[in-house]
Amino acid sequence: MRARALLLLLLAVPAAHAAECELGLGHGWPPATGNHGDAVEALLASGTPPALQVTWLPTRGVESALMLVPPANGGAWTLRHATPAQRVDHRESISNGVRRVLLTDQQPEVREVPIPETLAGRLVEGWTRTLRSGVAADQEARFHDGEVLSFRIGDDRFSGPEPRCGAGELLIEQAEALIDAAGERDPDDFPKRWNALWRLLDELDRELATAG
Repeated sequence: MRARALLLLLLAVPAAHAAECELGLGHGWPPATGNHGDAVEALLASGTPPALQVTWLPTRGVESALMLVPPANGGAWTLRHATPAQRVDHRESISNGVRRVLLTDQQPEVREVPIPETLAGRLVEGWTRTLRSGVAADQEARFHDGEVLSFRIGDDRFSGPEPRCGAGELLIEQAEALIDAAGERDPDDFPKRWNALWRLLDELDRELATAG
């Protein structure tokens, strides 16, 4: 009897972990966010649509976007990180109050480097699996008054607050590693950075297997 109770407890642990650790994202932009988000992405985009993009819309300070861009006519994938010169979502004073202006007529700061095709493909596959399995098909992005994080993979968009546990937290770790790599200027350091990302992807696979 005691052994059976222990077994049931052990089986319940992964389920309890999954229930406590939700991505907290939904499909599309949260309400009252779409115009801002679309303006930022249009400003920071490259010529070729990215296969994967993460866009940050903070409550203060400049927005930013991380992209994995496939080759337009063969060749290497591109890892791209871009920020506007000044915040896109701007408030300016007028005679009878304040109005909102989206500052899209500016030159963004862009850092980009080539990334191995196999690694880029693994990132797209792993992030797609994480987001599609972690966000219910009927779950729309909810309004919240903090920073908005938006993942876009192909035509699918998943937005909400930054995930802080489980597989979602691993996506953020990988995004941070990719941002650092986009700013790398020493070619000798790239193998180390790519190997670290492979390890994070292996960790993501294990997390998804446990959660599943």
